Amino acid sequence: MIDLFLRKGADHRLRGGHLWVYSNEVDSQRSHLSGYSAGDLVAVRNANGKLLGSAYMEPSALICARMYAPGEQRAMDTPFFTSRLEAALAMRQAAFEKPFYRLVYGDSDTLPGMIIDRFGDYLVMQLNNSGLERYCEPLLAALIATLQPRGILLRADSRSRREQGLSTDSAVVYGEVPQHVALEENGVQFLAPVFDGQKTGWFYDHRMSRARLANWVKDKSVLDVYSYIGGWGVQAAAFGATEVCCLDSSAQALEGVDANARLNQVESRVVTRRGSAPETMAAMVAQGSRFEVVILDPPAFIQRKKDLKKGIAAYRRINDLGLQLLQPGGLLVSASCSMHLSRADLMTAMQQAAVRADCGIRVVEQGAQGPDHPIHPAIPETEYLKAVFARKV
Repeated sequence: MIDLFLRKGADHRLRGGHLWVYSNEVDSQRSHLSGYSAGDLVAVRNANGKLLGSAYMEPSALICARMYAPGEQRAMDTPFFTSRLEAALAMRQAAFEKPFYRLVYGDSDTLPGMIIDRFGDYLVMQLNNSGLERYCEPLLAALIATLQPRGILLRADSRSRREQGLSTDSAVVYGEVPQHVALEENGVQFLAPVFDGQKTGWFYDHRMSRARLANWVKDKSVLDVYSYIGGWGVQAAAFGATEVCCLDSSAQALEGVDANARLNQVESRVVTRRGSAPETMAAMVAQGSRFEVVILDPPAFIQRKKDLKKGIAAYRRINDLGLQLLQPGGLLVSASCSMHLSRADLMTAMQQAAVRADCGIRVVEQGAQGPDHPIHPAIPETEYLKAVFARKV
């Protein structure tokens, strides 16, 4: 294993539990980055030569090395992956009765750059940098030995891979995987389009907040904005909502809503509407539409920190429209998956939206990512999800 030496004083974050090495922290005299290739395994050492842990290299990236074995020198082989997967699996099995969850959540499972979602007997995997690709074979061996899946799909079309200029061709790398796989969340059945749906085909992260809908939607009318395939809306119908409107710009996503509504025998209470969320919501306001529950779960409006101001304005805009569509006393569920947007900023945007909508709001519940998306205390980036339940007053 090659050594990677850091500059004097540059080991502070790693000693505190962080897992990333930035290129400007490397001692370029002792460890010139041009001498490494993506995926090279290195023993990360401080200026005095003390071992900090093992990492794999991404020498052309700002984060040039990612630690996978803090405090030890260890190969990234099948026994390593097996031990990590067994630990990740034990954590999920303690939290969930059924095998539908995010099995691996990158840095939080000390498997940086890797995402694996489990759909019963099927796994959907993302390797979000080129360094990890060199270790696909031992990883697959560990997955097969640990979980005995019927099939493993490698989704290679993530934004991270596109930005790095990596291949975006997805492929079944083990067994067979159907176009749609079954899952269960909060007692509700779904079919996820794992080959061409968003991300891995499903979003497990809001599971806990969606479960809380059961207390709020019975005998209510519900609008689910940015509905995708009905994660919120179909569950609302299953929990007793009298009518649910799912709004999304994707025809394919809305076909998924219809299929999942039929799967749960709630199709008579679920309708779909296709269009741009802000434009369609504005038209609905003009038409006099009103709902007793409005759910806003948009894509990340803030991809980079420099987009914060523009992104907050976008959150404020959709919350304004959501409140205008909400009956007095109704419930607004406002969510964000933008890591750069703090919970306080989201609440501020909601309050500003309430002022614009000439009403008040009171926060009655808050939600966050579930236990299959554990937060690494030393890596704030692992905490990204917010959901705020607010009553219109």
